Amino acid sequence: MVERRLNTEINKTFPGRLGVQQRLLPDYRVFFIERLADACSVGLSLFAGKPGNGEAVVTTQTLKHASFAFAQNWHIGRADSQYYFLWQKGLIAWLDDWQPDALILEANPRYLTSRRAIQWMHARQRPVIGWGLGAPPLDSNGIFTAMQRRFRRDFLLSFDALIAYSQRGSEEYRAEGFAAEKIYIARNAVTSQPKEEYKERVHQPGKPLTVLFVGRLQARKRIDNLIRACSNLPIEIQPDVWIVGDGPARVEFEHLAREIYPRARFFGALHGPQLAAKFNNADLFILPGTGGLAVQEAMSYGLPVIVARGDGTQGDLVRPENGWIIPSDDLTALTSVLQSALSDTQRLRRMGAESFRIVSEEINLENMAAAFIHAVNEISRQIRSETTNPVFRQQKV
Repeated sequence: MVERRLNTEINKTFPGRLGVQQRLLPDYRVFFIERLADACSVGLSLFAGKPGNGEAVVTTQTLKHASFAFAQNWHIGRADSQYYFLWQKGLIAWLDDWQPDALILEANPRYLTSRRAIQWMHARQRPVIGWGLGAPPLDSNGIFTAMQRRFRRDFLLSFDALIAYSQRGSEEYRAEGFAAEKIYIARNAVTSQPKEEYKERVHQPGKPLTVLFVGRLQARKRIDNLIRACSNLPIEIQPDVWIVGDGPARVEFEHLAREIYPRARFFGALHGPQLAAKFNNADLFILPGTGGLAVQEAMSYGLPVIVARGDGTQGDLVRPENGWIIPSDDLTALTSVLQSALSDTQRLRRMGAESFRIVSEEINLENMAAAFIHAVNEISRQIRSETTNPVFRQQKV
């Protein structure tokens, strides 16, 4: 599997109708969908619904450059459970109405209506592309593991192509038996290319450095580990800690900070200029627990980053040149990396410059959308070539 060049004129636009299915449309995906729609000469329609009860996801149904088709999501189980399934009522009716020339589906075998959509498209000799994180190894001790593995593999192999969020995701799809030449990488992005030039931060001698966290305050974000790690550092390098966000664990984290590290300040949820000011005035960004979309945004402000190992997308964003990837829920590793990072301000500045370069040149919403259009065009041409081939037509008959 290799990444394709995206700078050819033929791959900048898709000359047809594009359909995109999502479970829901989070706010952070709007710009990507709009960018994708701008590259579709006949238009784009998005089919998505609402999150389940208790899901802390901010969604929208408002698009300017694409049409939004509302899906009646029937959630079976909790979204974070391994027994979760989704039925999206209205999917086939949407396809009948929109008549997409190509369709992008979330490559999640638990979305039960997706198989029907694939059959609908293939009956009309139109391409279907799956989009997802990858296919991580299943629990080998699970009683239904063999059945799950076969169910997932059959589902993935029904696509004409797959788009992975990351290099690791592409390798996992290949391990499932999917053809390498039909796997594309569109590195997951939530931030556009920076509009301004990189400006190096100026550090005032004697002033403590500032470590920034931005995200929802849940137990799995491990802000408690961040507070404990900072309290364990030598006094001369202990940083100010800024925690931006809100959530169910905020009271617990604040109580811990008052007890062992009063230099941790909680600002609640911030947006716009207030949030930008925090990014601009920090020295180091950290995500000590699982999940978190703010790392790329932090990099766009020229910040070096520390992130816990997660779904594989971190490996593309965070490299030795711009940050550190640590094991999740490992206080010792977190403390050690923080001590190393905060002991060398000049190295932090160099790493921040590299973060800015990565977001400017490699991983951003513009390149992500371009990779999608490239994949849709390539697979659409292949399908057209196959369906006009007499041998292919005879085989179908």
